[in-house]
Amino acid sequence: MDYKMLVLPIIAGLFAQFLKFFFKSNRQKYKFKSIFAYSGMPSGHSAMVVSLATIAGLQEGWASPAFAISFILAAVVIRDALGIRRYLGEHGHILNVLVKDLKRDEISLPEHYPHLLEKIGHTPAQVIVGSLIGLIISLIGFFYF
Repeated sequence: MDYKMLVLPIIAGLFAQFLKFFFKSNRQKYKFKSIFAYSGMPSGHSAMVVSLATIAGLQEGWASPAFAISFILAAVVIRDALGIRRYLGEHGHILNVLVKDLKRDEISLPEHYPHLLEKIGHTPAQVIVGSLIGLIISLIGFFYF
């Protein structure tokens, strides 16, 4: 049995996550939990789903149900990363600022108000680079291994 359709997308996603440590704009610290970061350059989500769609197309055929499902999944994940997750990050930032302002104004708030995540989405450039990583890893893995 050929495990390329399972292994290559995982490798692409892990490789993209690993690369995040080397981009200064991400401000990632070398901690275990940073491996699971939601945002930053490049997009691990995009790398994984583009790799899956690519390997499905190469292995099963571009007109196969496997490719169709993988392509739709990739479109949904990438749209989510560019849209709703970025939007939620903006909301998190605004709410964190408001809570800080309320505390300064000495308005009564619950003792422990959670600090919301602010960077959980991706920019178009992060998605493009992640997608290219997924594509390249799938092509190399399919043709050379």
